[in-house]
Amino acid sequence: MKKVYVFVLATLAFQLAAGQSQKSVLKDLDIFELEYASDPQISPNGRQVVYKRNGFDIMKDRSKASLWIINTDGSNHQKLTQREVGESSARWSPTGDRIAFTSRTDEGSELYMYWTSNGALARVSQLEKSPGSLTWSPDGKWLAFTMKVAAKPPVIVKGPKKPKGAKWADSPRITDRLKHEADGSGYIAPGFTHIFVIPADGGSPRQITSGDFNHGGSLSWTPDGSAIYFSANRVEDWEYRFRNSEIYKVNVSTGKIDALTDRNGPDYSPKVSPNGKQIAYLGFEDKVQAFQVRKLQIMNADGSNKRTISNNLDRSVYDPVWDADGKGLYISYDDKGNSKIAHISLSGKVTKLADNMGGTSLGRPYAGGSFSVNKKGDVAFTQSRPSYPGEVAYFTKKQKRPRLLTHLNEDLFSHRELGKVEEVWYKSSVDGRDIQGWIVKPPFYQEGKKYPLLIENHGGPILNYGDRFSAEIQLYAASGYLVFYPNPRGSTSYGEEFGNLLYNNYPGEDYNDVMDGVDHLLSKGLIDKDQLYVTGGSAGGIMTAWIIGKNNRFKAAVVAKPVMNWISKTLVADNYYGYANSRYPGQPWENFEGYWKFSPISLVGNIETPTMVMVGLNDLRTPPSEAKQLYHALKLRKIETVLVEIPGASHGIARRPSQLITKVAHTLAWFEKFRNPEK
Repeated sequence: MKKVYVFVLATLAFQLAAGQSQKSVLKDLDIFELEYASDPQISPNGRQVVYKRNGFDIMKDRSKASLWIINTDGSNHQKLTQREVGESSARWSPTGDRIAFTSRTDEGSELYMYWTSNGALARVSQLEKSPGSLTWSPDGKWLAFTMKVAAKPPVIVKGPKKPKGAKWADSPRITDRLKHEADGSGYIAPGFTHIFVIPADGGSPRQITSGDFNHGGSLSWTPDGSAIYFSANRVEDWEYRFRNSEIYKVNVSTGKIDALTDRNGPDYSPKVSPNGKQIAYLGFEDKVQAFQVRKLQIMNADGSNKRTISNNLDRSVYDPVWDADGKGLYISYDDKGNSKIAHISLSGKVTKLADNMGGTSLGRPYAGGSFSVNKKGDVAFTQSRPSYPGEVAYFTKKQKRPRLLTHLNEDLFSHRELGKVEEVWYKSSVDGRDIQGWIVKPPFYQEGKKYPLLIENHGGPILNYGDRFSAEIQLYAASGYLVFYPNPRGSTSYGEEFGNLLYNNYPGEDYNDVMDGVDHLLSKGLIDKDQLYVTGGSAGGIMTAWIIGKNNRFKAAVVAKPVMNWISKTLVADNYYGYANSRYPGQPWENFEGYWKFSPISLVGNIETPTMVMVGLNDLRTPPSEAKQLYHALKLRKIETVLVEIPGASHGIARRPSQLITKVAHTLAWFEKFRNPEK
């Protein structure tokens, strides 16, 4: 009897273990369970990292975030404060005794201080608007930040006084600015961003910049705390020189501002060397083209002896941070769809330190993420792989191999089978270039089976996809599709010449690059040639519309938030002023034929593919009128089509979790309608 009892217990234990080991595919509601780390800040002594922990509120359908802190040995992982409101922008004091951060209140975002020795917490500001670019002074006595200062809107006519108690219509909104709206936030209230300082132990903020200009970006104090370097566009006719910015120095006591650069193009992100004698900054001489590499520059503190040190790195440089001895800088850059952290010497020698920075773009596998470094050379950064979004990783000069400190999604992913991501390279049929892409195989993939193909075209087009986590693509794979996402010509992370191939040629041979990828996968026997599906958003929507206008190989398409007509889009979008000459020669009325030539609507007479058109009703970047042009044209041609308009969504059509679920669910439902039964 005892042996039977033991056998039964053993059998039950085995069955329980087997049941626990069984995984299911990613589900739509799992989106609400995802978490990711961002903005990790290493302490001066290298013993702790404070970071922003991001997640989602399923009841309120929105993101939520709070600050967490963890020891660099992985221990003592805990929430920084007991407050249950949004927190961000944590910054260590120079000695590591305090952490300044911003947090939401009923009146808007404010500055808070946390004392590391005893966990004491205090609000140290009472601001009119939300602060940004929070930066400590070297002596730890001051905080610098940026904040918008309101201005009065223009008035053309002063209306008559209405009778007491009368309910008249609202007064008209008058605009006379070049940039007056922004996708995702709508109308921009009049005003200018300025730099302020406030005592670190609380007090009254003091504005130190002046004039009707916007001052912002990263701030960098001189070692003696007497001045702050910043970037702005204080040039004459600044509104129309919208790609320009210069490096300036403002005296904290007097407010005197000196310009240190004067070339045509963006100069920004100034960083003062440890001895205060040199300034590092990013920028380039604007040649007015589709894409230019952002280069790392060095100049003396007075603006003399300007030189570029990153000429040997044909990649855009981001996030420069001086090393402790002032002999070089830590930087990040994207290379072939993967974000790197590196050190560059003043002579231009680049030493890669880490791969796989990213993970702060959950929907699709775009670049992102950040790093921080202390004087010892300890580095904390957000690491992402196809199997997880941003986690906090850490390495030192001695222990160069990064080590994960957090595992925010282990509770979810331990019970989910994700699609395997594999890199693919193939030759362009146009000019023999090597083109990179990735495929995601369905979970529980069966070798030898041919799967339906789903192409996901990236936006931008001056952006890149990479080997990073993507909730949307994993959900597509979970539905049984082999997903292909390419980086055709025009994508970043392959050098300036490759990215600029779309100059006055978009869409162009990037179409061939995508289709060459399809043919490559067919040649490998991975996909069913009779089950091809295509989608993409923004520039990816443009490419999708262009593809189905060029061929009828696809069973169905979903065109999301596209530009269909460059003539109409250019003059109604929130960035309407930025296209002439950098995308196509001249303005639309000066080059009607050229703008029309590259408009997907010009090919609509060729389309036979059943097409879903999707757009956010609040989209200011590719307005709903663009999507409607395609939908209306297809209806008139009696091509099977449907228009999906998402209420409350801007160009970031999947910003809220439920919107991401909606986007993916409608895309899959449309494809399933035309999908062949399993063979």
